[in-house]
Amino acid sequence: MIRLPEAGGGLRKHVPRRDCALPGPGRPPVSRRLLAAAHVVADPFADTTPDGPAALDWDATLAFRRHLWSHGLGVAEAMDTAQRGAGLDWAAAAELIRRSAAEARAAGGRIVCGAGTDQLSGGGHAPAAVRAAYEEQLAVVEDAGAQAVLLASRALAAGARGPEDYLDVYGALLRQVSRPVVLHWLGPAFDPALTGYWGSDDLDTAAETLLGLVHAHPDRVEGIKISLLDADREAALRRRLPDGVRCYTGDDFHYPRLIEGDGQVFSHALLGVLDPLGPFAAEAVRRLDTGDTAGFRALLGPTVALARHLFRPPTRHYRTGIVLLAWLAGHQRHFTMVGGAQSARSLPHLARAYELADGLGLFPDPALAEARMRALLRVHGVDG
Repeated sequence: MIRLPEAGGGLRKHVPRRDCALPGPGRPPVSRRLLAAAHVVADPFADTTPDGPAALDWDATLAFRRHLWSHGLGVAEAMDTAQRGAGLDWAAAAELIRRSAAEARAAGGRIVCGAGTDQLSGGGHAPAAVRAAYEEQLAVVEDAGAQAVLLASRALAAGARGPEDYLDVYGALLRQVSRPVVLHWLGPAFDPALTGYWGSDDLDTAAETLLGLVHAHPDRVEGIKISLLDADREAALRRRLPDGVRCYTGDDFHYPRLIEGDGQVFSHALLGVLDPLGPFAAEAVRRLDTGDTAGFRALLGPTVALARHLFRPPTRHYRTGIVLLAWLAGHQRHFTMVGGAQSARSLPHLARAYELADGLGLFPDPALAEARMRALLRVHGVDG
């Protein structure tokens, strides 16, 4: 029995389970593409500051990617889950892209990598400067042999005068890419600086701009990732995509419904929640591959409570819970994050994340997870 702190004060008892229900390694699913946006492992011994350059534990970071590939997942590298724009600077992200792409080739794993504009500092950047920043990052991704995800740009959101600036910047980029890319619409729940992306605060108007861009360049867009946490809007948008352009759900609240689809169309997945839950998702989709819809729902449905807890507002701090679970699961030796982000969630929040994950049987070694959770609690003054 372990005592866990309540949000309103006090402690509750939790009896940890003694078995692991995590599915074992397996082949990639066939009917859906699953890309896990993977976290990075900080170097806990580096003498860094919250606003200084990031220092990573490269061995542990790459080992976690091999873990994801072994379960049949693809890796979405250098995305917001990897703390892009939240501690991971462009120099470290570029090195991460190069190393992970090389590791993917060695492991035979699928990888896509984020290309953005986060080397720009401050505001007031003209569209030409934003385009040049994208081009620099695209060159790194393509030189590494990876497929690019065009990340939403804070600089473009701050400087664009309207939809025409988005169409000009993205159109120029799409005309020069060497292979089709994934476009990313990241909503303000994940990053408030991206409010009004695609040139309008009205999501219907913004969607029309995005769809117009995709229909103008269907041969240059492999897919779009929708991270709006609005399942109905995503379902409506994916029906309007050109043939051959995939919709990747970035909805960490409604992913089972969106991945399953409505009998005619469905979403693939590029999700931060697949960092801890990827093995469950991969096995669930393998069941879907055989027509076992009930098995898909039975395996993936129970994971939603944990996902919604990790991504509760302020949603942008979801990474803290994800790294906690990686530490408890034994994927890294410490609970330290780039920029000190391990402090971004309260102790009751972290305790509930442990409780929900333990209930799923998420931990390969439940005794290790319990011992590490006890250690974290003791540091915060909880004994017993």
